Amino acid sequence: MKAEEIGLEEVKVKPIVDQLNELLANYHIHYQKLRGCHWNVKGKSFFTLHAKFEELYTNAIASIDELAERILTLGKAPLSTYQDYLQTSTIHEIRTEGVEDVELVKAILDDFSALIEIEREIMETTAESGDDGTNDMINKFMQFKEKNTWMLRAYCGQS
Repeated sequence: MKAEEIGLEEVKVKPIVDQLNELLANYHIHYQKLRGCHWNVKGKSFFTLHAKFEELYTNAIASIDELAERILTLGKAPLSTYQDYLQTSTIHEIRTEGVEDVELVKAILDDFSALIEIEREIMETTAESGDDGTNDMINKFMQFKEKNTWMLRAYCGQS
């Protein structure tokens, strides 16, 4: 498929795809961090956080698939190796073993902040390029993280 086939100019698609691949790489590292949090959370909040982390990683993996498929829809190839993800991502891996529950939540909040920042940049680019399809998808991702940021901050006793 070519970008022109869906009404977008090829020259405007490259920066969008580059940003989407950056978001894809960051989502992969975020996803794995969520899995580690889910597996390693302990303490009085185990049942609450174990379920919440599962909800979040389930959403993240669905978002990853949507991102890759959108990149393909735009006529380009998504990144697909962990080497590429690690080189491209600004989110960093962490060890989740033995980490306090609140610290795990704070690590996820940091990821959300980084992901939202990238998503806002993508939405600016897609708005300028007339790529409403990508803009709508990214806005949906961002809204999910914004709501969950509020919830996780409340869990940590932050306003």
